[in-house]
Parts: sequence; C-alpha cells; structure tokens
Amino acid sequence: MTHRNFTTAAITVFAMGLAAPAVAQDNICGGVGNGGVWVGGEQASSDITIVETFREQMALVIGGNEYVSLFSLSAPTEVRIEAEGRGSGDPIIDLLDGNGDIVLSDDDSGGNAAARAETLLQPGTYCMALRSYDGGPMTAFVRIGRQEHEPLTEGIDTTPADTSGGCSTATPFGPVGTQVTASAAENPYWAFTLDAPTALTITAENEDADPVITLYDANETFLVENDDFDGLNSRIDMSDPLETGTYCLEVAALSDDSAPITVSMMEYDAEEALNALYARGELAPPLDGSVAVTDLGVLQSRLRQDVQASVDVKWFTLDITEAGLLVVEAIGSNDSDPWLVVYDDLGRQVGLNDDYGEGLDSLVMARVQEGTYIVGVRQYEGGQGFIRLLAERYVRAQ
Repeated sequence: MTHRNFTTAAITVFAMGLAAPAVAQDNICGGVGNGGVWVGGEQASSDITIVETFREQMALVIGGNEYVSLFSLSAPTEVRIEAEGRGSGDPIIDLLDGNGDIVLSDDDSGGNAAARAETLLQPGTYCMALRSYDGGPMTAFVRIGRQEHEPLTEGIDTTPADTSGGCSTATPFGPVGTQVTASAAENPYWAFTLDAPTALTITAENEDADPVITLYDANETFLVENDDFDGLNSRIDMSDPLETGTYCLEVAALSDDSAPITVSMMEYDAEEALNALYARGELAPPLDGSVAVTDLGVLQSRLRQDVQASVDVKWFTLDITEAGLLVVEAIGSNDSDPWLVVYDDLGRQVGLNDDYGEGLDSLVMARVQEGTYIVGVRQYEGGQGFIRLLAERYVRAQ
C-alpha cells in the first residue's frame, strides 16, 4: 500500500508560503493517510458533502514520494477527484477508503496527462494518494469536490452515447470467463449479462493502443472507469458483487484505435488481486513466506546484489540497526530500465523512483530508523537485462 511521509507535506506547505494545515497523525486509510493533509486545512473543513465549493491544494512531489490528500463524507456523495501537473507533470492518483483499500486509480482521464475520477462514495474518510508517473519531481494542483462544483480539468467525455449508437448497439460479450480481441474502432462497446450477483475483474490489454475501459449499468449510468492500471493497460476490479442484470463496457484507445485490444472478464479473485499488487510493487509483500523475498541481512555500510529482473518486482529485505540515511540505487546494464521502491516493515512506502537524473537508473534516498526495510526492483516496461542493486547506510556524525 502506498504511503506519503510528513517531510513531503512540510515541503509542500513551505513552498506555498502558507500556514501549515492540519496533518493527519492517526491510522487513517490503513496507515496511508498518516502524515497526509486535510483538503480543507483541517478535518472539520474537509467534509465534501457539505462544503460550499471545491477544496484545492498545491502538491510538491519529490524524491519518488507521494502526496496524500484527506477528505471525508458525511452522506453518500457523487465526488470528483482531480490532479493536474504543472508543465510536463503527469500525475497518477489512487483513491483509498478508510481501511486502505484502493477504490479506484486513474492516470489520464482528466485530459492532457491530468488525472480525474468521478464516483459515488459512501460516508467515511478517504485518502487520495498522488504520485508522478515517471517517479520524478512534480508540482501539481489537487481538487476535490462534488459534481456541481467547477472542475479543474477538461476530462474525457463519459456521457453515454445516445440511442443512435453506444451501449444500445453493443456487441454481446459472452459469459464470465470470456476473452475477446478487437480494436476500439471495430467494437467500442460490449454488453454482458449477470445471472447472479458477481464480483468481477475486467482487463483491457495492448499498450500500443493505450486502452481505457468504462463500465455502465443497464440504464447507461456511469459506474467506474480505468486507464493505465498496469503500464498502459487497464483493469477494473469490482470487489463488491455487481447485481444481477445487464451491463455495458466501453473500450476506447488513447493512442491507436485500430490496434487490437484483448478484453477479459473473470470472477474477482482477492488473492490474485493482491499478488498483482505485489508483482507491480504497489503493495509491500507480507514477510510470512507467502511471497518470495530474499533476505540481504544487516546493512553494515554498503552492499550490492545483482538481479535478473523482469516486469514483475523482485523483493529483498535489509535490516538497519540504527537511525541514519539509507541510499538504494538500481543500476541497469545495456537495455535495462530499472524501477525501484522501498517500504518499511509495516508496508508504508519510504520512496519510489524511476529514471533518476538524466539516465534510466533509479535511486531512493531517505532518513530511516532502526528496523527492516523491503526493497523492490523490476524492469520498467520494455527494459531487459541485469540490474545491480546497491544499498548504502550513512550515520549521523558524532
């Protein structure tokens, strides 16, 4: 599970030249919200259900960390959550509920690389975790409000098509367990029927097309949308069973609408979904033996480990015996493109990075306390070859 630390929040406030807003200290969103910032400056002013206008923040993301915005709802509310980067910034957002479970993720639905999500949420506390697509530094604006509030981004049109097309002319998809392949130009809409309440996982794959999938109910009411869940591929996890009835899936392509897109619909598997998060490095693995983790032992001063990396994360642990500075580098060879993430033993993200400096290598640097740290490394998209993992520990001068 991703986490944003207090240091980044403090830097953000300093950069804005404002008085420091209230920073969360409780175990909010399963710990992801610890150190997050309330969008209204304090918890009492962050209830989106009752605010007169949207709440907005400026976020500074540095060192591969994340920025976490906190808000609450006192009643079921249709909300709009947006993040727009300055310059060439490309934000990705994850919305998490009070337990830390991911409700939705988005990358480009705001248009022009901005992130945007619109959904109905139940009463409770929520966290919006913002990170940079390439792991580099980024300044972004965050806006959270209701549907009637002014949007920050242009957005991608999610209005259902009229009766001359769209869901009314959708091609039958088949039963759960079916997989189909067609371009977005050939088949932009698919229809399927559930004979019993069913939890579903729907995926759309072909990075050359950069697919976006949107799910509607029988009345063509928007339910959920996803873009760039795994690289440029898309995935929707409906962990709460969908009711019996007919549904419509829209498949669009942001890059090439003539490229074939493979769409799969399977019953939601909670264990598989967790393993997928571990494989992508979006969640720290448990240290109980259920996921392969290599113990590198106590980091005295410096160690290195060669990794035959793939697109799935390889996991390692390091033991730190006293507080200090931890520096971890992933150094590629030949066509290698490393991606790096570090968590503490509670699963809180310490740092994440891709393409440090002007090259493709990655680096995470963070002040740490005594304890065990979990390091994940993988190849980013088309990268291949060995990655040399280098870890160094520095202690405070006496």
